[in-house]
Amino acid sequence: MTLIKSISGIRGTIGGKSGNNLTPNDVVKFVSAYSQFIENQQNSKNCKIVVGRDARISGAMVENLVCGTLIGCGCDVVNIGLASTPTTELAVTGEGADGGIIITASHNPKQWNALKLLNSKGEFLSKIDGEKVLEIAENQDIEFAEVDNLGKIEYKDYTDYHINNVLNLNLVDIQAIKEANFSVAIDCVNSVGGIIIPKLLEKLGVTHIKSINCEPNGQFAHNPEPLKENLTEISNFIKNNRIDVGFVCDPDVDRLAIVCENGEMFGEEYTLVSVADYVLANCRDTARRVSTVSNLSSTRALSDVTAKYGGNYAAAAVGEVNVVEKMRETNAIIGGEGNGGVIYPESHSGRDALVGIALFLSNLAQKKIKVSELKETYPQYFISKNKIELTPEIDVDAVLTAIKGIYKQFKINDIDGVKIDFPQGWVHLRKSNTEPIIRIYSEAPTEEQADNFANAIIAEIKRIAGLN
Repeated sequence: MTLIKSISGIRGTIGGKSGNNLTPNDVVKFVSAYSQFIENQQNSKNCKIVVGRDARISGAMVENLVCGTLIGCGCDVVNIGLASTPTTELAVTGEGADGGIIITASHNPKQWNALKLLNSKGEFLSKIDGEKVLEIAENQDIEFAEVDNLGKIEYKDYTDYHINNVLNLNLVDIQAIKEANFSVAIDCVNSVGGIIIPKLLEKLGVTHIKSINCEPNGQFAHNPEPLKENLTEISNFIKNNRIDVGFVCDPDVDRLAIVCENGEMFGEEYTLVSVADYVLANCRDTARRVSTVSNLSSTRALSDVTAKYGGNYAAAAVGEVNVVEKMRETNAIIGGEGNGGVIYPESHSGRDALVGIALFLSNLAQKKIKVSELKETYPQYFISKNKIELTPEIDVDAVLTAIKGIYKQFKINDIDGVKIDFPQGWVHLRKSNTEPIIRIYSEAPTEEQADNFANAIIAEIKRIAGLN
């Protein structure tokens, strides 16, 4: 497996040969390059870096390598241990640190791990800064600290800090949530969500909490990507036990999927739509109400809901850093990605399942309706998500260029792969930042139409690439 280096960090499978996987040598190489980049930016050898990790099996090993390397580079380390991605992002600004490293491969299976690199704002490095880190790593232009200048390590827990940040948001209605007396089921795929989400729910006044797969041991009980096909356990549990709502997160807790009281999926695309609807409805007098942002692969429903409140919607390239940059450019009040990622700048500029849970429950409690009824209030679209495994022989750029030519009579956006807008829907195909695949997402008013769009494009890709 080749290492994947992108705006989503440095990812690879554990073990194998250096340069082809995320081995100890590779961890040291990229962490020391990141440290040198931070030192160059700050013009100082005395930098502070926050380190947090999810609960996957390789996490402790990689954590030791990361912290040891940073100390060897002369950086002081604040190790917050088992912590969600948004917790680590908040810890960077809470510590006044110069940067942060999150040890997580997000939704990837257990054999994967990754280094997510943060700036002093607790946000992912920009593409330009990420390329600087890769250049330093390639050239090995790194100066390590002498013995009297080695860094120090301090251990802290930022769980309560993160929870209090969410509880203090103006639109989180704790009283309404308490009075609603919700019964809530959660599936945290045996990672760090099992530590922080139950504590959040208790602070929100939820007393009926049913935990599934909440032991943070890294033994993922199912495929960790929170998609419908992976969530049959919690779906059946909710349906059979009269639970009001279910929440599912990925291993690093930046994506949120919601399950209705009848066991049906609320739809990860509608996590952001629902939360944005609540925020827009309650912030109509603010100067920032006019803009929302999501990426090109997200549902049209967010644009529809934004228009309902007289606002403007903007699309960004896929990737949290791209969405955050577009949100800053448009002064957006809320944004995110259709994979269940909610970004609410009043908290911080990063995807955060805890923020999503608190705002969703506030909305549900105030409306006093069932989750399935809430979903019916939004424009209904269907998204078909497909992928094609890549081989070294496939020229992805040539494939995308050919697709653009075939569908040139339609509106095409090529800021990130190729998105084709049809009158009845759209198809977006792009090379993944995190896996060796081409993702093909399509959306239409019916599931059949969405699948037909996707199947037509897949057939064209296979023909062009000679995969038939």
